[in-house]
Amino acid sequence: MVPFAGYELPVRFPAGILAEHLHTRAAASLFDVSHMGQAALRGSDPAAALEALVPGDIRGLAPGRMRYTMLTDERGGILDDLIVVNVGKYLFVVVNAARKEADIALLRAVGGMRVEPLENRSLIALQGPASPGVMARFAPQAASMPFMSALPAEIDGSRLALMRSGYTGEDGYEISVPSEDAVRIAEVLLAEDEVEPAGLGARDSLRLEAGLCLHGHDIDESTTPVEAGLAWTISRRRREEGGFPGAGAILGQLRDGPSRRRVGLVPDGRAPAREGTEIVDSKDRPLGTVTSGGFGPSVGGPVAMGYVDAEAAAPGTPVRLLIRGKPRPAKVEPMPFVPHRYHRTGRTK
Repeated sequence: MVPFAGYELPVRFPAGILAEHLHTRAAASLFDVSHMGQAALRGSDPAAALEALVPGDIRGLAPGRMRYTMLTDERGGILDDLIVVNVGKYLFVVVNAARKEADIALLRAVGGMRVEPLENRSLIALQGPASPGVMARFAPQAASMPFMSALPAEIDGSRLALMRSGYTGEDGYEISVPSEDAVRIAEVLLAEDEVEPAGLGARDSLRLEAGLCLHGHDIDESTTPVEAGLAWTISRRRREEGGFPGAGAILGQLRDGPSRRRVGLVPDGRAPAREGTEIVDSKDRPLGTVTSGGFGPSVGGPVAMGYVDAEAAAPGTPVRLLIRGKPRPAKVEPMPFVPHRYHRTGRTK
């Protein structure tokens, strides 16, 4: 157990990070992610109000659908990344633990909506290819849900919200449940043969292999959505209309290209390149910095991501990583390092 954003969270369970990681890829693991912030946004048009803070298309989000977007500042920097769900009568959002208070204040300051923090809700994530079969035993409708969709369900007498999403690159669900029921629902799911508990260590190695950003490391106020490779989250309408913080900087980068880009990196050998590792070219000229790195259990070797000058961002570009002061050869590689296995069937807007 370690302190994390004001909470005590498990890094690993007795099986260990490697076993938890591989079990998630092969079957299903249960993660406690209750440290994340949950809130309801209510009012006559909360989608329009939220669009004043994010570059994502919230007004076009159909009921029962989810969208990944970012809170940006006036320079185009990423204050936080979040999930937005159109519940129908209101919007439900999930934000990062370390940003909860700041995000709630920002949402309240924009006006036009009523922000209700859901402090009595916990969040657990069932991730892995066996997740749909497990979940269907309790909520049969879960099996046919498309990726990035949400619906109400009931498990063992507890009313909860199912979201087909996650942070591992695997198929799975994030489950918002009343806090008084969270331990019981977790035990119900863990009683299934395919399900084992997993902690922060495996969650981090899984999301790294999946090429997914971690706020405060791979994205923050110093990075824009375009630099981070997240321009796909900005719809044509939002690009044409603007109206979000940092629109000038972000739309300028969409037009002209950014000066640097987030890339995947695969070092030669077995030594991992950790966060903060300097990236240089063959003549030791600085190119950028590693923002996340470690051993990829499914890859069978070290993987990393970071930012490099745009001219060095093409896949296959040779670079060097200064690991423990020694230059180690590496290459820029496409992400994800392990293919995503999201459930795409029946996907709608």
